[in-house]
Amino acid sequence: MTSVKFFADKNKLFGFEISGHCSVDSDDETGKIVCAAVSSAAYMAANTISEIIGDEEDVTVNDAAMRFTVANPSDATVKVLEGLKLHLEELSGQYSNNIKIIGGANYVKD
Repeated sequence: MTSVKFFADKNKLFGFEISGHCSVDSDDETGKIVCAAVSSAAYMAANTISEIIGDEEDVTVNDAAMRFTVANPSDATVKVLEGLKLHLEELSGQYSNNIKIIGGANYVKD
């Protein structure tokens, strides 16, 4: 199962962490599709923030996880992160066996 945790300070999003991606060797075809959707959305958000908005980020990516944070998020970055959160919450509602938003509607302070 893919887990997503969002980070906020005073209810202002500043990052996310995704873990537990489905492996290529998995027999769970739905899980693979959901993981691809999550990865695509996460990379679009991260690239928009770093390359289009220009906020400085700290990112760590490995085979089964991605952690992305911004020390001083602009209003535009917060909106992108809110959009990502909404998108992934909707996916979680449709594919609750494959993706979990940690803490539900609440933010996790880093």
